[in-house]
Amino acid sequence: MRSDDPSVSRRTLVGGAGLGLVTAASTAAAQATPQLTAAPFQDPTTKYPRPPFQRQSQPWPGLAGKMDPRPDHGEKSYKGSGRLKGRKALITGGDSGMGRAAAIAFAREGADVAINYYPTEEPDAREVMALIKAEGRVGLAIPGDLRHEAFCEDLVAKAVQGLGGLDIVVSNAGRQQTHASILDISTEQFDWTMKTNIYAPFWIIKAALPHLNPGSSIIATTSEQAYDPSAELYDYAQTKAATTNFVKSLAKQLGPKGIRVNGVAPGPIWTALQVSGGATQEKLQMFGGQTPLGRPGQPAELGSIYVQLAASDASYANGQVYGAAGGAGQP
Repeated sequence: MRSDDPSVSRRTLVGGAGLGLVTAASTAAAQATPQLTAAPFQDPTTKYPRPPFQRQSQPWPGLAGKMDPRPDHGEKSYKGSGRLKGRKALITGGDSGMGRAAAIAFAREGADVAINYYPTEEPDAREVMALIKAEGRVGLAIPGDLRHEAFCEDLVAKAVQGLGGLDIVVSNAGRQQTHASILDISTEQFDWTMKTNIYAPFWIIKAALPHLNPGSSIIATTSEQAYDPSAELYDYAQTKAATTNFVKSLAKQLGPKGIRVNGVAPGPIWTALQVSGGATQEKLQMFGGQTPLGRPGQPAELGSIYVQLAASDASYANGQVYGAAGGAGQP
């Protein structure tokens, strides 16, 4: 082709102009869109502390802030992307453990969050409130004892009023105490576990239902104990089997109304539950070491599961139980 060919010159100019427009558009798009980068590639076996751990004990219900090492709830690692923007969530046991991980993740995904906790857990709860409010979200702290029906009803009412509605209910609070024998469990202790782990979700969900619209989500924290119970967790394991069943039953009941019900089944997770009577000192020292990953999980490793179950793009997940047990658990 000759350089003085008019058609060639025109094509070259048009092509060059087109390329310039594409380049300009790409540059503008890149500048307008926040650049998200993937988390560093890590070996899951060495990502977090491994046993042996030092002996440690706290009065029930324990504080995450006093644990050694401190649990990771995603305080520094969780990055949101607006998946729950505008949602209103109530999380029981939201001061530490999986509840805290869910509260942090929800807030960073754009949700307003109310947490419930036992009054002695106030120091942990204050930390969670600060993290929620740092995201520019509404955060409500509602302490109280879930063993009382009147409080559970009041909890929901305060959450609805303070948040301006309710879309997500996370039933996470639980009591776990280790006992070598059924003979060591008093009726009072048995009743405490049942009231906290079974009655409270029943009361809270009943109170919340009139406020939940199609698209809302109920998420329960169950456990690998529902499928493979430990000998020393006789009462706790029963409650988690019941939780798993209420997830599946309620999902069938509420599914036609457009309300999804799912569960999360953690394995050995490093939380205050373990150091406040949930495990023996011997078990605590080697906690999580029996899993294929050789360590306990951290609450931060479950936060994204709660987000997924609450998000609208998981709209066909109903009556499901998502496990996270380092390769050792069921389901």
